[in-house]
Amino acid sequence: MANNLELQGGTYHVRLAVPVDVQKAFGGRRVLSQTLMTGVHQEALDRRLPILAAWKAQIKIAREGKPLPEGWQDNLVSGLLELDSLKRNRKLDIIGEPTAPLAVSESEVEAFKAENPGFVALLERVIDHEWDNGVEGELRIQEGLHRAFKKTIQNEFASMHRLSSDEHKELAGLINNPKSYTPKSPITKARLATFRTFRENRNIAAKTIDQQQSKLEKLSAYLTQTGKPLDFDAISSWLDSINLASKTLTQYLLAGNVFWKWAMKHDARWRIDYKDRANPFEEHDLPKVRGRDKVDAQRKDFTLDDLTKLHAAAVSEGLQALADLILLGTFTGARIEELCQLKKDNVITMDNVLSFDITDSKTKAGIRVVPVHPGIIDLVKRLINDSTDEYLIVTKSRSKYGIRSDPMVKAFGRLKTAQGFGSDRVFHSIRKTVITQLVRANVQGTLIAELVGHETGLVTFDVYSQGATIAQKLDAISKLPPLSKLESARIGT
Repeated sequence: MANNLELQGGTYHVRLAVPVDVQKAFGGRRVLSQTLMTGVHQEALDRRLPILAAWKAQIKIAREGKPLPEGWQDNLVSGLLELDSLKRNRKLDIIGEPTAPLAVSESEVEAFKAENPGFVALLERVIDHEWDNGVEGELRIQEGLHRAFKKTIQNEFASMHRLSSDEHKELAGLINNPKSYTPKSPITKARLATFRTFRENRNIAAKTIDQQQSKLEKLSAYLTQTGKPLDFDAISSWLDSINLASKTLTQYLLAGNVFWKWAMKHDARWRIDYKDRANPFEEHDLPKVRGRDKVDAQRKDFTLDDLTKLHAAAVSEGLQALADLILLGTFTGARIEELCQLKKDNVITMDNVLSFDITDSKTKAGIRVVPVHPGIIDLVKRLINDSTDEYLIVTKSRSKYGIRSDPMVKAFGRLKTAQGFGSDRVFHSIRKTVITQLVRANVQGTLIAELVGHETGLVTFDVYSQGATIAQKLDAISKLPPLSKLESARIGT
């Protein structure tokens, strides 16, 4: 059989002899064979390679055992504690005491017995020895059953994995007394992986999942490093140690709270370990910012002169896309990501009014139609004509979440810093400028909310009202004043 290939009925098969010492792991098979779905010899030579590689890897694992996965102690101890609960409940049942529901079902026990004939033989010897000794005999049978289970688990675990002498000793110690094991952190990688899958299946935003998982990993590392249990005091100490603003600490608590509630509902072992425990992520008193400190911490808006200065600086530095973005923000009040997501198809004409159809926003209220300010009509037409990828604003974003504004946020940050503006002014400050100008132009608050994509907080307007007409919106947005000393020709170039 040259090159592990065999021609059968005009179709090549790849074949590999299974070494005698690992045939048991392959169900007694002596030869592995798989069709390559081709009768062309060269194609068969290429197709056999990944299959052979996979088979050889399986043979290596069968011969040497799989390496221990990280956190193996947590999974092993969890199973052993379930067995302890099973033994206790069975013994209570024998003496007539009520028992709690089992996390391990009888059908699972029977399946385990069917897969482990050596265990069954040991069990039969125990039963034969104690069968006629009444209740005490039945209790001893349960003890024998329990020991046999644990011995089988130990043997199977050791045969499946490559263990050092120290790991063999650790395994024996855990089998003998699983309660002696103190987990480094109950927020294990396995639990976080399960939690992540759960949330992905419920269409939670990938960025939210990643950010919250990162916070949980930091908490887990803290618990591991300090050896603290997962309780209120540990969370309080952890929050103190990271020394962040109250708003950020609230996000950390939110991540923990979401994880805790998921685990209490969907993780059987967690429910046992933390039964009747208070949620440690609740009732924390975070530092509050009041008075002058709160005012100073708030982001401030730009003046029209500030925006003129920033726009001119962007143009002079050759940052045309950023200059265009500043103008779009100044005459719409839209969020930076909303603007960066605008495509040519999002520029529509409604009732003879050229408008932006904003369909990608962080909130429900953010989905809206905003008329194009008369002062930037030429700019919008130029952006449509110059677009090479359907988007109005050119960016070089590499965000895995599809966020196009990341490089523009950074570019604006560098620009405004170079122009002498501090951390209290960001691109979002332009949004504040627009709202301020609309208020000063006597535009109704509910109409301002519609234009910038805010809820009013009033059921009458947020639920029942169909909103202003496009003509009313155009009249309102047209009240935004032009930037001082800004040549109109520059906007359209």
